[in-house]
Amino acid sequence: MSDAALTQALPRPARLALGETATAWLLSAPAIIAYLLMLLLPTLATIALAFTDFELGATGFAWIGLDNFAEMLSDRGFMTSLRNTIIYVGLVTPGSIAGALALALLIEAGTRGRTFFRAVFFLPVVSLTVAMAAAWQYLLHPSIGPLNAMLRVAGLGAPEWLSSSSTVLLSLAAIGIWENLGFNLVLFLAGLTAIPRELYAAAEVDGARHAWQRFRLVTWPMLGPTTLFVLTITMIRAVRVFDTVAVLTQGGPNKASQVLLYTMYEEGFTYFRLGYSAAITLVFLAIVLAMMWLQTKVLDKRVHYG
Repeated sequence: MSDAALTQALPRPARLALGETATAWLLSAPAIIAYLLMLLLPTLATIALAFTDFELGATGFAWIGLDNFAEMLSDRGFMTSLRNTIIYVGLVTPGSIAGALALALLIEAGTRGRTFFRAVFFLPVVSLTVAMAAAWQYLLHPSIGPLNAMLRVAGLGAPEWLSSSSTVLLSLAAIGIWENLGFNLVLFLAGLTAIPRELYAAAEVDGARHAWQRFRLVTWPMLGPTTLFVLTITMIRAVRVFDTVAVLTQGGPNKASQVLLYTMYEEGFTYFRLGYSAAITLVFLAIVLAMMWLQTKVLDKRVHYG
């Protein structure tokens, strides 16, 4: 019996269910194919390459086991980039979260200009990162930059923000805070809007008459889920910093601004060591997964969900 005849022999409900299943698979097929070709297969290929000595342009490669990971432990460049990435995340995460929360509270407390300020602070999120990095390169230029010009007028020194090993990472962290501020601001504003106004009235009746008391007893606990989400997203966005480093410093001077993703890029597309670059990629993915685990297993238990 042919497939068409077999389908006709089925009861009408069964034929309808079979047709719906086929339609669902047809509609899902583009997304499934894109997932396989653009995410799953490249991830599996990266995992496989991490255990080889494959170099771009080479005719062959050999399986070397954990040698790439062992090399990382003795690679001063990798350890420097890992340390710089940790410092960068440690500066950008609290700075952008605290700044966004403070701005969100100020905007929410105001009566005018809410839409304007939301648009202004969200502008860096929708702007092209490379273009913004070029603008920052001009602003922080040691000779013609407006920032140093104002410092000279005030009688202060004119630091070489992006050319000195002592200030380059701090300068990049300040740019990172500026980039993340608008995104976090919108999330905090959404969280503040969702807090019932009755809670503030009840807190005031119970004796919380000062703004700080209302923030500590009502706002901060109710913002727990939003803050947890903002913390996770900000850490992930910070750990994958690449564009500003590539445009402004190229990891210099003296690798003072070298970060994980830029090291990964250099090893793969400057030195053509794709096997070693893939191993660094796995370390990067492990760091991101550790952040996700920290959110779901540790911090999530301490958050109050109203």
